[in-house]
Amino acid sequence: MNSLLRDSVIVMNRELRPAARDPFTVAFSLTQPLILLALFGPLLHGVPGMGEQVWNWFVPGVLAMIAIFGTSMVGSNLLQEMQQGSHERMLVTPLHRSALLIGRAWKEMIPLAAQAVVIIVVALPLGLDLNPIGAAVGIVILGVFGIGLGALSYALALAVRQQDWVFWTVQQTLMFPMLILSGTMLPLDNAPGWMRALAAINPLRHVVDTERALFVGNFAAGQLATGAVAAGIVAVAGLGVGIKALR
Repeated sequence: MNSLLRDSVIVMNRELRPAARDPFTVAFSLTQPLILLALFGPLLHGVPGMGEQVWNWFVPGVLAMIAIFGTSMVGSNLLQEMQQGSHERMLVTPLHRSALLIGRAWKEMIPLAAQAVVIIVVALPLGLDLNPIGAAVGIVILGVFGIGLGALSYALALAVRQQDWVFWTVQQTLMFPMLILSGTMLPLDNAPGWMRALAAINPLRHVVDTERALFVGNFAAGQLATGAVAAGIVAVAGLGVGIKALR
């Protein structure tokens, strides 16, 4: 276990180096969320289901959007490594095969947390009123969900290998329905029954609802457990599928 943890940290550091050398890429990925805050957020005042604290409802959804798009696309990096031959060179190292995936998945939490802090700082002058401890717990739960989703993205990349178009087709086909059915951008209170039924089995929906509750300081055990369990299931399933595909 100690060897696996050590190797995972080594892989995580390897994956973080390009982002550290080129922080502009991470900053540029915030362009769309910041545009949403500036142009979409003000339109939500008075929308049924939002409540009085619109920004406390909207910002967790923006953070979820960053997580789902950022982590679901990381498999494209593995595709590029496989096509360039660098992935094969990693496979002949003494590193644990599982660590090659676990370290990559851990790496996704660092940019996600940094981007979340930037979004929160920008949203505070706009009217965001959050509980710091609750926000931190919510970001951790979202990070756990991102680890699982990132691992599934890597598993998809391993499955399609040289067929880039298959990866992007599956990624786009699955991510947009998951995002819409999580209620990140608009409430689902008035949605048709079939849509609410699909939203009920969407793990991202439960993560987002828990994050919204935590942002306002609601630490209700039931809601907290629901979001944590949903994120944990995705993480365990994603890592399990990804490690099996890598081996």
